[in-house]
Amino acid sequence: MTRLAVALPNGEVTVSVELESPASEPWAALALAHGAGGGMDHPFLTGFAEALQASGIATLRFAFPYREAGRRMPGPPAHAVATWAAVGAHLTATVPGVPFVAAGKSYGGRMASMAAAEGVIDPAALVYLGYPFHAPGKPDAERGEHLADVRPPQLFVEGDADPFIQPLDRFERAVATAPDAEIAWLPGARHSFEVAGVKRTPEEVGASLADVVVPWLRRRLGVPTRA
Repeated sequence: MTRLAVALPNGEVTVSVELESPASEPWAALALAHGAGGGMDHPFLTGFAEALQASGIATLRFAFPYREAGRRMPGPPAHAVATWAAVGAHLTATVPGVPFVAAGKSYGGRMASMAAAEGVIDPAALVYLGYPFHAPGKPDAERGEHLADVRPPQLFVEGDADPFIQPLDRFERAVATAPDAEIAWLPGARHSFEVAGVKRTPEEVGASLADVVVPWLRRRLGVPTRA
């Protein structure tokens, strides 16, 4: 694990980053952000990252400044956007010559979309694992107006029972405003992709999402199956 400098409006801080590469040359480099209530070492994220590495993708997990400081509540969006800017620059310099992908669980993915909409990162694609379109029970407080300004391809991996995207038709209309976006629906899954009656560890749940994400990335990045 290493440290990465992030320039915030009130001064520079450092955050933890963990880069892990596959056994062979990677065909993509993916930065993976944690959710609001979890950290970069959450089993869901490590399970997902390990499955990506097995498929030939280098992964960089990282912490947002509020988690690095030991706080549980996210800081200002500008801090997360600045972190994404530093992470994107670091990953493209560290793993050059392959497409850079921005991804995140819930809050982390939403912050990636904001960074892309503001033009501070320019990934080849973005992947959201459970996009938090609104807080549960507050469907009128939508958080997707900026999606229309995100130019790269976007993949929303979503459980159709997720309380953060109900009603589904309003979420679908917001996604449809984006220039290039797709939704991969997982029947019966909730916000952390748990399904009633199905017992799986968080690592297993995270790893299972690679079966959805990897084929989409190969298709959108133009990477042959045997790369």
